[in-house]
Amino acid sequence: MITQKEKEILRALAYQQREIAESEKMKQIVSDWEKHGAFASDRRPMVTIELWTFSEDIIPQLMQCENEEARAIEWQLRSNLANHLLFEDDSVVRPYWPIGIPSTFVPFSIEVKTQHASDSTGGELGHHFIPAIHDLAEDFHLLKPSSMSVDKKAAESEEAKIEALFGDILPPKRSGASVNLSPMQNIVHIMSMEDMYMAMYDYPDEFHQMMQMQTDDFMRYLDLLESEGVLLPTVTDQHLCQGSYCFTDKLPACGTGLKTSQVWGYMDSQETSSISPEMFKEFVWPYYKQLGDRFGRLSYGCCEPVHPLFDVCLHEFENLGKISISPWCDETFMGERLRGKNIVYLRKPSPNLIGVQSELDEEAVREYMKQTAQAASGCTLEFAQRDVYHIHNTPDKVKRYVSLIREAYETWWRP
Repeated sequence: MITQKEKEILRALAYQQREIAESEKMKQIVSDWEKHGAFASDRRPMVTIELWTFSEDIIPQLMQCENEEARAIEWQLRSNLANHLLFEDDSVVRPYWPIGIPSTFVPFSIEVKTQHASDSTGGELGHHFIPAIHDLAEDFHLLKPSSMSVDKKAAESEEAKIEALFGDILPPKRSGASVNLSPMQNIVHIMSMEDMYMAMYDYPDEFHQMMQMQTDDFMRYLDLLESEGVLLPTVTDQHLCQGSYCFTDKLPACGTGLKTSQVWGYMDSQETSSISPEMFKEFVWPYYKQLGDRFGRLSYGCCEPVHPLFDVCLHEFENLGKISISPWCDETFMGERLRGKNIVYLRKPSPNLIGVQSELDEEAVREYMKQTAQAASGCTLEFAQRDVYHIHNTPDKVKRYVSLIREAYETWWRP
């Protein structure tokens, strides 16, 4: 049971979040995001730091609750505030507690098994997927129809719990989010990357059949989300995969039971980075195109370099709204392709800049961000710092890092 003392702690944090959310500073940040999402002439580059990967360096020393359920809520509340209070980036602090409706999709109904390795601190970040399929031709019979479900009762339960705790301060609110699909990741989770690559060569027909099976199942899953009426607007501060937000003026801003053609979708294909663009176009693109076309707006890419694929096929996504410019991407090439277009140049700086050394190498950061600002001039630019797993307990370093990014784009970027 959550104690009265713990409830007071949670309510105080909820009140602090509400105050920040209603502050003039936060209203300005939201206004800047709206201009960014509308590709306005007076837009500016936006900067976010994805906290969850290194939250163990920040949140534990702040925690006060002891009950497991109370600690989970406290952790989220403190995470909601951390970016604004500690880093001063452009993360949005919401005046409500978002409630999403959970759904599941288990590709081919195969349980994903992993083996974890502990690091020197006891963490288990490193892991290995235990393959269920080795030889695609011999093991093809293991590929069954994917299982899927929607859990409305879980959303109702969370909504009631938050309402009872601090709903009068920070009300629970049914909230949408991007629909995230990563077909190639699903394949790698059940067969090794080496076996996946060799299957394209040894069993091309079976590989195409497997991809079409998964695509058909994803289509049924998207149909399920529509028929269950769980898709809500994704046009403001809703979560968009890859450390971003859904701000846009190109989708419905109100209503319930929307279609996938009225919300944001997200896709990536990191797992195929080592195949040629021609192989990608043959074995992956037909299925990604079928799925990607279902959405009103699409955000594409994670850590994979997208520049080898852009001219070959990715440019054919007519609904492309954001594209990931990872550390392995040719920034200048992508700047030339996106300049003047209503597609966000979503830059993912190298996490090494703030995650390796205890002190910030400011000159290295300046030079790195200068290159991005120049390459993305004429584009709608957004920085999303991801994949930082330790900051050596120095949040001031992250705050300074944010200020250096802003210094670079104010000096070198032009709309």
